[in-house]
Amino acid sequence: MTPRQKTNRKDFQPIKVYCFPDERESIEQQARSTGLSKSSYLLQVGMGYPIRSIVDHHQVEELVKVNGDLGRLGGLLKLWLSNGKPIPGIDARTIRETLKKIDRTQDQMLALMQKVLRPQAEPISSIGTSPRTQKDDGT
Repeated sequence: MTPRQKTNRKDFQPIKVYCFPDERESIEQQARSTGLSKSSYLLQVGMGYPIRSIVDHHQVEELVKVNGDLGRLGGLLKLWLSNGKPIPGIDARTIRETLKKIDRTQDQMLALMQKVLRPQAEPISSIGTSPRTQKDDGT
């Protein structure tokens, strides 16, 4: 019998990283924002590979829906205002409600955009230069 060759990373000894709970939470959040496991994320950072963030496709779809709603509401309001003659059943109260609905929809869009973009922009942009470029400089 020949001894089994080690071909999987799980066959080798892991590296432990000691950190505070807030640091662990930050690492977990950054790993989630890239779509990687914590282990894969830390390995790529440690090896100096560039980290690419992903965008949650479901949230992007929601943004597209919200944007479409805004366009339809704005188009209807524009049609009513440019028509010149009053349309039965539409009064100043209806216009105010429509404008409030547009504002609420814009708020929803902003909240979704922040949910998608903020985790990628804050922690990951603070990483700076990769260790690989430092090695090439001889430092």
